[in-house]
Amino acid sequence: MSEKTSIHENINVMQEQVQADGMASIADRYRGQEKFRCSFCTRGLSCQLCSNGPCRVVPGKQERGACGIDANGMVMRNLVHKTNLGLAAYTHHCREAARTLKATAAGKAPFAIRDEAKLDRLAGELGVVGTDVRTRAAGVADAVLASLAQGGEEESVMVAKFAPESRKKVWRELGIFPGGPAFELVEAGARSMTNVDSNYLSLAKLALRLGIASTYGALVPLELIQDVLFGTPSPHEGDVDLGIIDPDYVNIVPNGHEPFMGAALIDAARRPEVQEKARAAGAKGLRIVGSIETGQELLQRFPCDDVFVGLTGNWISQEYALATGGVDLFAMDMNCSLPNLKEYADRYQVTLISVSRLVNISGVELHIDYEPEKAAEQALELVDLAVENFKRRQGRPVARGLAKKRILTGFSTEAVLGVLGGGLEPLLDVIRRGDIRGVAALVSCTSLKNGPHDALNVQVARELIKRDILVLSAGCGNAACQVAGLAAPEARELAGKGLRAVCAGLGIPPVLSFGTCTDTGRLVLLVTAVADALGVDPSRLPVAVTAPEYMEQKATIDAFAAVAFGLYTHVSPTPPVTGAPDVVKLLTTDVEHLVGGKLALGDEAVAIADDIAAHIERKRAGLGL
Repeated sequence: MSEKTSIHENINVMQEQVQADGMASIADRYRGQEKFRCSFCTRGLSCQLCSNGPCRVVPGKQERGACGIDANGMVMRNLVHKTNLGLAAYTHHCREAARTLKATAAGKAPFAIRDEAKLDRLAGELGVVGTDVRTRAAGVADAVLASLAQGGEEESVMVAKFAPESRKKVWRELGIFPGGPAFELVEAGARSMTNVDSNYLSLAKLALRLGIASTYGALVPLELIQDVLFGTPSPHEGDVDLGIIDPDYVNIVPNGHEPFMGAALIDAARRPEVQEKARAAGAKGLRIVGSIETGQELLQRFPCDDVFVGLTGNWISQEYALATGGVDLFAMDMNCSLPNLKEYADRYQVTLISVSRLVNISGVELHIDYEPEKAAEQALELVDLAVENFKRRQGRPVARGLAKKRILTGFSTEAVLGVLGGGLEPLLDVIRRGDIRGVAALVSCTSLKNGPHDALNVQVARELIKRDILVLSAGCGNAACQVAGLAAPEARELAGKGLRAVCAGLGIPPVLSFGTCTDTGRLVLLVTAVADALGVDPSRLPVAVTAPEYMEQKATIDAFAAVAFGLYTHVSPTPPVTGAPDVVKLLTTDVEHLVGGKLALGDEAVAIADDIAAHIERKRAGLGL
């Protein structure tokens, strides 16, 4: 194959393997779609909402759809539809986290309260009282569930408790201070129907409002709850890349975005009788292998050993993981399981199963849908299915000799402050001195639209650290940096002089593994803490956000959240907005005067990093640094 699929060698090796096996991969399908892509859709100038369509706006010829909507309204409404879906996914995840906490508090789930201090912080913020841990945990769970459905006539409790006062003032003045995310989702769904809200300015304010509801109403509470249940991430070594799959073991791969079943599987796999069951089937043992964001959640919190062995990679790697022939059970929770995986499961002898009632793939009848109260029993059912699959796949070809990498992971807000001296002041000192010019949050998906798999994510990260900009990475872009070696301490040699010295002194990499896309909420809390320490609004900080390979609906709402928070937010590839110049101007220029943040576009790594560095230098100058 002349064109590389990925910057990661294991992916390229497996791409050749799947082609030799007569299988089509995501890379093959992407290339096959190139000649069929619609230029109207690329620019956002198409609509299929009603039976008068599909409609296209043709500038200079057909300026409105059949209903009368213009290019600005059509483009912005399309973006709102994406934000609706992103908010729905995050709200669902938050609800599952709260349900799991409540079941744990009742002693009905196989989990424990591992961070009682964080539980007490949440309880204090939400006004929950109780004489014992379980009572407080149940009260927090109920408070979070109630907050999801808060009406729009009252301000969201979560936003009121966790957002900076300076931001809340801006949002109140603009009328974008949200209620609970479930309420906001219903309202936004109704407003973005045909012939309801077609004003692009109104729709843009709605998207910002949804972003705030998502970050504070869903992401902040869900990550805090997961910390309570599974422990707040702290720095530790871990292994990544496809080489963690050893076909001599029974391998169970939890895949998706929610860590609950994955954590239950790790707990089950540590039981001696489970390991003995695997050995009795002829395996060396049984292992849990993390994939995409579920794997990232587990990698952040659990040590890698002979039971939990690490992370394969981001969502584009999942077909290639199955093609190794070493996966026995692929357990799909909510989000990012490819619709064609049954073909791979059949070809490579993998048991494919949904562990979420939301996930349904053609040809897959097996469902063990996660319920907190049944999680221990469900995990053992999955173990039995995996062991039986191991027996059936014996004698089939398997991939061996694939590489794996050792990285440093687990950098929560508390961990970042801990390695820098236990508080904010050491971080502020290195920024004031200029050893670290600023901080960039690389919160990205991965896409094939702007180059080989993970290429731009990694190139942008490398360019930023060269400019002494510390990178906090989350989402699929985090896996890109991990597999590329940027999350290993020795990557400090790629950084600029100041950042390199800081990393060498602390024994940390220049790209700090901050977790998953849901850790957007955690990143916001860190930025809030820095802003509060300096007594300034977050929009004045030498901080930026970059999504070099944004891909789907969660990324869309995350971008609006970052802009609403007051941050310079780079996205690539260019979203489908270019058919509406007024919308482009609003999002990349005018909105900065309203909320302090804006979108920036660009697909070339050096230019992206130069623009972020220039923004950071302007903010430093504004603070007198």
